[in-house]
Amino acid sequence: MDKETALRQEIEKRRTFAIISHPDAGKTTLTEKLLLYSGMLLTAGIVKGRKGRKAATSDWMAMEQERGISITSSAMQFTYKDTIINVLDTPGHEDFSEDTYRTLTAADCAIMVIDASKGVERQTRKLFEVCRLRKIPVLTFINKMDMPGREPLDLMNEVENVLQIQSYAMNWPVGIGRDFQGVFDRSSQEWIFFTKTSHGGAQKAAEVRYPRDSQEVKDKLGAKECETFLEELGLLDMAGNRFSEEAFLAGEVTPVFFASALTNFGVEPFFDAFIHLAPCPHGRLANRLDGTEVEIDPVKTPFSGYVFKLQANMDRRHRDSMAFIRICSGRFERDLVVKNHRLGKEVRLSRPHSMLAGERTTLDFAYPGDIIGVINPSLFAIGDTISVSGGFNFKPLPQFQPELFAKLYPKDVGKRKAFDKGVLQLASEGAIQMLKPYGTEGESIFAVVGQLQFEVMQYRLRDEYGVDTSLSVLPYQCSAWILGDPKTFSKSTSSLMVHDRQNRLMGLFTSTWDKQYCMKQNPKHELVDIVV
Repeated sequence: MDKETALRQEIEKRRTFAIISHPDAGKTTLTEKLLLYSGMLLTAGIVKGRKGRKAATSDWMAMEQERGISITSSAMQFTYKDTIINVLDTPGHEDFSEDTYRTLTAADCAIMVIDASKGVERQTRKLFEVCRLRKIPVLTFINKMDMPGREPLDLMNEVENVLQIQSYAMNWPVGIGRDFQGVFDRSSQEWIFFTKTSHGGAQKAAEVRYPRDSQEVKDKLGAKECETFLEELGLLDMAGNRFSEEAFLAGEVTPVFFASALTNFGVEPFFDAFIHLAPCPHGRLANRLDGTEVEIDPVKTPFSGYVFKLQANMDRRHRDSMAFIRICSGRFERDLVVKNHRLGKEVRLSRPHSMLAGERTTLDFAYPGDIIGVINPSLFAIGDTISVSGGFNFKPLPQFQPELFAKLYPKDVGKRKAFDKGVLQLASEGAIQMLKPYGTEGESIFAVVGQLQFEVMQYRLRDEYGVDTSLSVLPYQCSAWILGDPKTFSKSTSSLMVHDRQNRLMGLFTSTWDKQYCMKQNPKHELVDIVV
């Protein structure tokens, strides 16, 4: 077998996807159940082969485990039924939407988790819109069918009306709430009934399948109820949307699955359908140095990838920083020497890892679609393109305007060195921005998109660097990057001009009115909310 054929076969085995949802819809639970059904978890919450250590789902950070929320993106790789899975679990909380957006750039597909009782919520709408803009196909997992919830048709109609995408039910629930006992698979025309085998879904659910006209099902549900159910399915067949793989991959239709991640009812059929529906890694657009576009073929182009995330202190023993790289083309080999396009330097990738939550496994080879972690000795920044051949850059990752601003001080001045190290590492991850007043040597201003980011920042400085801090909130409510000559920019008395870490000029404003006023006063300048 030649190298190109072998590489193509490896690519076709892979599925790289993100899980998106509003907070509390159950996406982290679904991620954990994927680990359970892949064999990586003996029981939900305990990782196989980790010497009995508690737990490791995708929430590896101490604060995540304490508060029960995802506040960083995490990447994991494992095998599910001969398919190599690369799953990106993203923060659901809107304060971390920028981290989620960057992570979605590394995905070829998305699973959208919706709470059956709440329907399409605000953060779900925002994240789905990102998928639409990036033309990422989306599968819909309607979760918590074991709880009191809305009617399935209502939920599908809301998906269509709110998200402006056609929906197609791949299965149909048998019962809702306490009566939820299975699904009817529209593809195989089979009833699938589930039985709990453990408390809290710690073990796989037992399932039994019956053909459409099974007498056992009529006995189980009652002949009349069974007939009514099949009549509803018939109406769905006649009046509902049609499904095609082409329409799904084009983002025109979302396949919908009804299930309960907590009880595992419907989880395995969903995963089985997913590995057949989701696309394998494909070509990605990049910009040549002359500004023209080029598609990077995953098979024919030598190794290339880009950094979409940095994370400090995943390993407390080494206190290092990890760069997460999405491989876009070619075969990666350990100790590969690549070009960092931004720095114009060669870098040896000598300690690559695959990830399972906070656990690292050294790898020798990786392929397009894989997410690898490499130790970052201050050589990588978010958005960096790396390759063997050079000559192009993958599309830049956007940075959003911060809305909250504060100054931060160590309570113990003797810990200033640890404080400075901590804030620099946290700023490099992109969750916070460090700003310097323009034209002076004033103290740094820290800026975030949402309040929870400040809480996480203070928590991590205390937990990871041993520094307790005091936070002093500043009166600015919005910001923008300023394009134009800073010397001729006329600001209001209440606004402030600053530089970000890339030395780009920004304006901080006490209100949207203040921002609009400055825009009118400076027609030769442009104020932008997103930069790339």
